[in-house]
Amino acid sequence: MKKLWTFVFLAMMTLTLVACGNTSEPKQEVVNEEQQGGEKDKQEKEEITLTLWSIATESDSFHPAYTKAIEDFEKDYPGVKIVHETFENESYKTKIKSAVAANELPDIFYTWGGGFSTSFVESGKVLDLDNYYIDEFKAQLPKAALNNATYNEKLYGVTYTTPVSCLFYNKKMYDQYGLKAPETWEELVEVCQTFIENGITPFGVSVKDVWVLAMCHDAFTLKSAGPEKTAAAITKNGISYEEPDFLASATKLKELIDMGAFIEGATGLSNDEASALFYDGTVPMYITGSWMGGSILTDAENPEDFDVARIPVLNDKNAKITDFMGGAADTLMVAQSTKHPDLAGKAVFELARSISKYAYLDGAGIAAWEVDYDDSSVNPITKKIAEYAGNATSFTLWFDTLMAAEDAGEYLALLQELYVENITPEEFVQNMARQLEN
Repeated sequence: MKKLWTFVFLAMMTLTLVACGNTSEPKQEVVNEEQQGGEKDKQEKEEITLTLWSIATESDSFHPAYTKAIEDFEKDYPGVKIVHETFENESYKTKIKSAVAANELPDIFYTWGGGFSTSFVESGKVLDLDNYYIDEFKAQLPKAALNNATYNEKLYGVTYTTPVSCLFYNKKMYDQYGLKAPETWEELVEVCQTFIENGITPFGVSVKDVWVLAMCHDAFTLKSAGPEKTAAAITKNGISYEEPDFLASATKLKELIDMGAFIEGATGLSNDEASALFYDGTVPMYITGSWMGGSILTDAENPEDFDVARIPVLNDKNAKITDFMGGAADTLMVAQSTKHPDLAGKAVFELARSISKYAYLDGAGIAAWEVDYDDSSVNPITKKIAEYAGNATSFTLWFDTLMAAEDAGEYLALLQELYVENITPEEFVQNMARQLEN
């Protein structure tokens, strides 16, 4: 009997230990799974990073829109981080070309549609976005707005704004001398002469950042030759740049230079420095893109002193006051080399939609996407430009965007030479024609 009870006791102890072991092991496994899952989620959140390059530097009027758009995207996609790196306009053109050549593009990058990005697409370094242009986006951004990002009938980029060149002016200074916004070349010359006679330099401009000077020249050329002839000449489509209308615009630009219409020292001034002289009332006029509407709000002490007008017509037989330099050229593209093509493909559309909204509300740009939100707070200048764009008879992309990259570089160099009087207007158009014949 003693042996029997001893056996029973040992058996019970064994069962108890086995039972305890069986209840503790699953618990330990659950803890391990939870820990591993948490670590996995943490790793996923840390590792999904998209890099975005743009020219929306902190001083650029589009910077707040980019920042807000990125914040919205990161909120909607927990665990995804967008690193935004910005570069100055002119230096970026060199950087992005080098990045394409070296296959070192970021996941998403800003570029200019049209001729500027043609070689990027042809090199196979840009992701085809057709599969990501879903019905949701098509309903808010028509395909026609994406013409400048479409190559060989495939979509490679997304736009967010429809910028146009305008004449910005200080209406307080205009009123002081009884002036009105000019609509013809003769009226523009009269305005300039009035300011010069009163000791005021009429125009701010940057020749150091030569794209600013180019915006003046491009606008005058459009209003001299007209949209069809201008586009045909700079895209090598059957029109010679030596035609009289192109010489006329170069000659008229030289006329303004000779009469002292542009700020002294423009060859050494950056766009930021030159536009600051406009905001502080040193000069009463500035020709640039519609983004200046937003900059006036943030950089001018008295934004209510300013207004905007369309570029005057030089030759009404060829051009209308409603013809504009500009269009939907500002573009976001995705690198073919991205490690997250589906995420980047979705992000590029969502970011563009948000940038379109915030930039318009800030007054920095004209929305390319549908305005399905309250825009009553948009400043009067930007709303006026939006009306201009809505009633435009044509849009012609700026020369250095529509041209092939090698032609654009030569054009800008020749324009600087014209400004500093190293070449004549005749030599300018001859050299342009020679370049465009190649």
